Amino acid sequence: MKIHTIHSPSSMFHGSDFPTTLDEQVFNDWLEAGRNSKLSYTYMLIIWDELDSKYLPVYAEAREKIQTYERYPGASSNESLIAAYDLYSESKVG
Repeated sequence: MKIHTIHSPSSMFHGSDFPTTLDEQVFNDWLEAGRNSKLSYTYMLIIWDELDSKYLPVYAEAREKIQTYERYPGASSNESLIAAYDLYSESKVG
């Protein structure tokens, strides 16, 4: 007899410093999509879209792209940077 364990989905960006949580599987899917892109992306930025109330991935070839976004929660635009990651090492870079 096989015993099935039910795992609750993991999420990221907990707490009052973030607008909501992000499902870890969605995050991993975004990393994979960036790596598999025909364009040579190096970074994935997690952006909070205030108008749609959701996270979006933004892929970048150069680290300078990170500087084009204001940080959450003080951003004056509708899109703000939550975090940035290296697509290959998966380390946080911003």
